[in-house]
Amino acid sequence: MPSSMRTTYRTITHDHTRAMTTPGVVFGGPSDEHDISILTGLQVSHALGDVNAFYWSKGGLWFQVDPESEAADFVDGPPRRARQVGLVPELGQGFVAKKPIPVSAVVNCCHGGPGEDGTLQGIFDLAGIRYTGPGQAASALGMDKFAFGAAMAAAGLPTLSRVLLTRPDQQPPPFQGPYIVKPRFGGSSIGIEVVADWDTALALLRGSSYFLNGGVVEPYLEVSRDLQLAIRTWPTLQLSAMEAPLRAGGGIYTYSQKYLAWGGDVSSGRQLPAIIDARTAGKIHDLARGVVDVAGLRGVCRIDFLELGGDVWVNEVNTIPGSMGAYLWIDPPISRQELFRAMLDEAMASLPRSFSTVGSDGTALRSAGTIAGKLG
Repeated sequence: MPSSMRTTYRTITHDHTRAMTTPGVVFGGPSDEHDISILTGLQVSHALGDVNAFYWSKGGLWFQVDPESEAADFVDGPPRRARQVGLVPELGQGFVAKKPIPVSAVVNCCHGGPGEDGTLQGIFDLAGIRYTGPGQAASALGMDKFAFGAAMAAAGLPTLSRVLLTRPDQQPPPFQGPYIVKPRFGGSSIGIEVVADWDTALALLRGSSYFLNGGVVEPYLEVSRDLQLAIRTWPTLQLSAMEAPLRAGGGIYTYSQKYLAWGGDVSSGRQLPAIIDARTAGKIHDLARGVVDVAGLRGVCRIDFLELGGDVWVNEVNTIPGSMGAYLWIDPPISRQELFRAMLDEAMASLPRSFSTVGSDGTALRSAGTIAGKLG
């Protein structure tokens, strides 16, 4: 990489000639995964050193905070001495106090909600800010379980049958229960339930706030196992070690099992590396590369699979995994600092998204006549 494209790390400053070399880290956000996002963001901030740290509150406000903050500082909201800033979706603006706060690129640590579903990515695109992780369209696809499954199936990648759950009088799907019922949008197993029959699935739609935007229903393979790995796309496409999360007492691998019992870290309730035969491992590696291509993934993502008797299905993708999936990079080992800096290097080497106005030369406007005439 040319030296002019490399990311450097300096003490926070608001002098424009120096601040352009300072990366940003964003975390928090109006999401169910707000707290875990803070923990990821602080890990990245501490590992990288000199960064501009931006906290997105549950209420949607932005604050510049001390990058050396600790988790306890955020229990009641923004830490003391946090400085409120704005995020302006206008080219050349971005993060603004009295004037724009230039950043070289942003490490996006916002899990779930608008930080992961393409909303925040779209704002960064409009402001001309480089950022880590997939772009706006790929982020939206990864958050939509139905659209993601449909895209995988259309590309010929194996995935379980998946139907939308949108109406309380909906007829049963063309496969038998038990069913696994998931919110259509969201991550980290939040709101996911295993139900024995269709009436219970409909009751979830009527009674759970997680299903306000609909859900997806799949056949539940009780004796299958979860297998997952991380990918990173810089400096080349690489696959991490594979893990097999352990489902405590059967059921699904829940959000509480993943994080809440382990102080916000990914739990030790897993087999890492997973014990798996070479043929199945090779199949999963091939599928992971296919998912990267079809979904347009970038940065560090985690891809989840289901396996049963050597058959493998693509399940989901997590485009901003907890702790950036750092614990999965064990062979060869990659330190958190190396992983996070490579993400920044990738963002810096990419061009900000551009928008074309080719064809908008006024011809249609000059020949349009009156709007009243069109309404008539």
